[in-house]
Amino acid sequence: MRHREVGELMTREVVTVRGRATFKDIVRTLGENGVSAVAVTDAAGHPVGVISEADLLPKSADQGDWFRSLPRPEPWESDKAAGTTAEELMSAPAVCARPDWTVAEAARLMEGQRVKRLLVVDDADVLVGIVTRGDLLRIFLRDDEAIRREITGDILDRTLHLDPAAVSVGVEEGKVTLGGTVPFRSLVPVLERLCRSVDGVVAVTERLAWQTDDGRERP
Repeated sequence: MRHREVGELMTREVVTVRGRATFKDIVRTLGENGVSAVAVTDAAGHPVGVISEADLLPKSADQGDWFRSLPRPEPWESDKAAGTTAEELMSAPAVCARPDWTVAEAARLMEGQRVKRLLVVDDADVLVGIVTRGDLLRIFLRDDEAIRREITGDILDRTLHLDPAAVSVGVEEGKVTLGGTVPFRSLVPVLERLCRSVDGVVAVTERLAWQTDDGRERP
């Protein structure tokens, strides 16, 4: 079973600025390239941080009318508002992934770090791409028939060595339905778990029977 990798989904043309880029340079770069974030790199192409629109927004918030009663900013917001260069404004260190990571690995890092994008670096830690949450979600656009073929061929036949004719696999809008009969009861949760790991699967429903109850119950 083959999982799609970050290198297949990432954008290779990454918009970057250097650490000494000014606030206006950054805003101009965002607008001219139609992006919501830029990578900050050093002279060797290593990413050192990321600047998103959220990093720049405190500057606008700091320009409110002095006579209006506004919530007192947090210290970090004041620091951001006072920043004038990329190295002062960026979120650092950069959260990075590798091109050979699976979608699941990248998604777990995004979730754990609470970021919307990951910079992708090679073995020398040189920037080679960027992957966003939207990029990772593209695996759920896989064709239903492609998902069904992967489950039937890779899981039933080559991994579990089951007769594909004994187990029915239906896929609709990424939702998998398993029917038929497996040799042992213990294979039911294994098969269900493997199907859930297939790229593009949204949910799995099993209606499986078994020939032999080998003492292990369904989870």
